[in-house]
Amino acid sequence: MAETRSALVVDDERDIRELLVMTLGRMGLRCDTASGLNEARSQLLRNRYDLCLTDMRLPDGSGMDLVAEISQKHPNTPVAMITAFGNVEAAVEALKAGAFDFVAKPVDLSVLRDLVRHALELHETRRSASEAVGSRLYGESPAMIKLRQTIGKVARSQAPVYIAGESGVGKELVARTIHSEGGRADGPFVPVNCGAIPAELMESEFFGHKKGSFTGAHADKPGLFQAADGGTLFLDEVAELPLAMQVKLLRAIQEKSIRPVGAQAEVTVDVRILSATHKDLAALVAEGRFRQDLYYRINVIELRVPPLRERLDDLPGLAAKILHRLAGNQGRPVPRLGDDALEALRAYNFPGNVRELENILERALALAEGEVLSAGDLRLPRLATQAPPGAVAPGAAPPAAGQPVPPGAVDPRTLNPRDTATSALPSYIEEIERAAIQQALQENRYNKTRTAAALGITFRALRYKLKKLGID
Repeated sequence: MAETRSALVVDDERDIRELLVMTLGRMGLRCDTASGLNEARSQLLRNRYDLCLTDMRLPDGSGMDLVAEISQKHPNTPVAMITAFGNVEAAVEALKAGAFDFVAKPVDLSVLRDLVRHALELHETRRSASEAVGSRLYGESPAMIKLRQTIGKVARSQAPVYIAGESGVGKELVARTIHSEGGRADGPFVPVNCGAIPAELMESEFFGHKKGSFTGAHADKPGLFQAADGGTLFLDEVAELPLAMQVKLLRAIQEKSIRPVGAQAEVTVDVRILSATHKDLAALVAEGRFRQDLYYRINVIELRVPPLRERLDDLPGLAAKILHRLAGNQGRPVPRLGDDALEALRAYNFPGNVRELENILERALALAEGEVLSAGDLRLPRLATQAPPGAVAPGAAPPAAGQPVPPGAVDPRTLNPRDTATSALPSYIEEIERAAIQQALQENRYNKTRTAAALGITFRALRYKLKKLGID
């Protein structure tokens, strides 16, 4: 016979305790109760629980202390905080202290049942985080080991997570891993690129709309929040949200409900929010371009994904895994990287990180011949910080009198100004232009219209420069 699951309910109001016990009892849980902090501690010493619900304010202390103690002494017991309606600060502090989730008074029983269901699923299906996460996020560098350990911890929570990192580091992969290792793994994972939705359609896309609510609304349409109900909504490039939409998103997250465009009533949604951007969100808050209250709400836990140049020791193994996958997809033998190719990769700056590494290796695999890829097969672009042969990098002083010139370099002291301007300068400017365009393409996910706008040039001008510079 299966063991009966149990819960501890901590609240000084008798009516609330009875309501929670009745609701949880109907879900098949055996419930113990406590009216204060010390009584709850005594129960935890005597019994093991699958879930704990505690009020924020207790006669002999704070529920926040209980959250912290359970997180430390009973890490396998999810604990949820009961807060006063609209007390967002308390809810955020509870999540930071280690709470699984929170529910506001007056308690909405449907929200409570969803919370309990996710907590129990998490308790029953929790696996070794290091093994599961390790299979998705490769790397034995200290930075990646720390990242996997943190992911294993945050996957157990329902707290919003903000994933910071440069373009191409794998922020969506981190988000998917958090989802798949948590209690919502059986629910949907809905990723959305906030920068790809036109501003005038955002409210409808996020919250849905009713038939006839605006021109072109020929039928009811659920939004992204409804699509992610019971699962995870991943807001990629969250910094691109207009301020007006940030206000509505904040309310949806706080109240756990949304109002479709044209609807008279709100709809309860059960969604965990993960968000990411390659931009400095704190700087945008300081500039007034991102709401501070929304920033604190989505940034309860912050994860930084390291760029590839900070974990170069992972490069050989990571490249080998990528080549194995690409060759397997094409049904061909797996090539290996020559020593010169690995040396070239280690010296490269990787502005596009892992995504760029995949592109480089896929191109090399398609064009190279033989079982060994050389440095020439990689066709690595030179960055603006790397001056072309014979040129002097910007800001660099020419060699002093009597100082030797590196082999293969041109001594600027032997050139007249006209020669220098007509030989090195155009080549150097072209390199700067190429690097700037490649960076903008990567930041805008190779959307040429947005790339042109980011560079401050017309789409036609961008197309001309791509052709001129030989950029695919």
